[in-house]
Amino acid sequence: MNNDIVWSKVLKVIKEKVSSLTYETNFKETELYKLDNNKAYIIVPFPFLKINLKNLHNDTITSILYDVTGTNYELVFLLKDEIEEEEEVINKDNLEEDIKDNLEISNLPHQSNLNPKYTFDNFMVGNSNKFAHAAAVSVAENPGTMYNPFFIYGNSGVGKTHLMHAIGNYIQENSNKKVLYITSEQFRDDFVKATRKDESGTNFNYVDLFKGKYKNIDVLIIDDIQFLGGAKKSQEEFFHTFTNLFNNQKQIIISSDRSPDDLKMLEERLLTRFVWGLMVDISPPDYNLKINIIKNKIKAGDFESDIPDEVIEYIASNIGPDVRHLEGAINRLIAYATMWGNKEINLDLAIEALKDNISKGIGEKNDIHRIQKIVAEYYQISVEDLKSKKRSAIISLPRQVAYYLCRNMTTESFPKIGIEFGGKDHTTVMYAVEKIEKEIKVNKDLANTIEKLKKDIGVVK
Repeated sequence: MNNDIVWSKVLKVIKEKVSSLTYETNFKETELYKLDNNKAYIIVPFPFLKINLKNLHNDTITSILYDVTGTNYELVFLLKDEIEEEEEVINKDNLEEDIKDNLEISNLPHQSNLNPKYTFDNFMVGNSNKFAHAAAVSVAENPGTMYNPFFIYGNSGVGKTHLMHAIGNYIQENSNKKVLYITSEQFRDDFVKATRKDESGTNFNYVDLFKGKYKNIDVLIIDDIQFLGGAKKSQEEFFHTFTNLFNNQKQIIISSDRSPDDLKMLEERLLTRFVWGLMVDISPPDYNLKINIIKNKIKAGDFESDIPDEVIEYIASNIGPDVRHLEGAINRLIAYATMWGNKEINLDLAIEALKDNISKGIGEKNDIHRIQKIVAEYYQISVEDLKSKKRSAIISLPRQVAYYLCRNMTTESFPKIGIEFGGKDHTTVMYAVEKIEKEIKVNKDLANTIEKLKKDIGVVK
């Protein structure tokens, strides 16, 4: 049985046995790393949870794990940074079994890999993602015919993965289409395994399994396509997979942390195809959307403790735009209150609990306009000069520096930066950023200026 399935079943039983507060605080963020030699290795997010789970819940977990697996395991609790990276070694004798497990051979039930908790119903919509959400709904209602491929890009933690799963879940619930969600790393790993030879000295069987997995589907959702960069053969295989699905009017949904224009490590022929359909970007959530996201997370968590509005506003103002960080702040706050005997949650407690989560200046919006203002003041010119078409050296260098800082200290795309500088073409911005990147390697004075401006801006990326 798959480790994720095992642990999902264990958590389901635990959730029924303990209070919602205890579950959210102690169990929700745990993962089953592996079952090996009668030991169950469980990943926990915080050091104090190792003690909590060992001292307070060890017997409960052991008993439930035995009911699920039929084996009595000794529990080992680990932090993620305690897990050493292990080199995957596949024994020749069980290679075929491993390949079959990972490539879902045709006589096994189709697995979509979708997370059922990510739906359109619980996706919070605001100004930063309104267009992406509307486009995603259109794709879900008309797979293969409306916006194909559908390319979503934006910084980590802005909701790309949630939106992709929501599309897949909607299609599965409203049709008989086969949906497959994978990351680009999973695609690459599957392809690498498919190229290995079996005992007969060929890889025909494994190639057939690979092609069956990726070509006998109706919807392919692939996350973080940027990680295919540098994997030339995997890119070539993805090109053929993409072409086959597209020609057969199968829906393709792709996400990345940057636009196709910025994916320099991917082949041009892939990038060309990515823009055939519709590209949408998701910007970091603004303050109001962060408030709604936090409230939704609290509601979904069904916490037994009330969280006042002033605490919610404090979190929204002081935690960055990554939705995962917002959720982590809520969980830390609840855990902190629990550790102090279910102490009442108020603003003072929130400030104390989250002091390590808040970096200097993180609450101050670090946007293009602010950077323009600081750069203009430093070079003793006006913001209007930066946005103008003037090309004199006294203006050009500050403008290029501002481009560079905007690209490196915000999550904005090249086109967005160009727009904010008087409608400059995105290629102009790209060229300037590359020029500054090269120049600071050889020009110590410019490098020092950049570092000073970064400190003035407040948050070094």
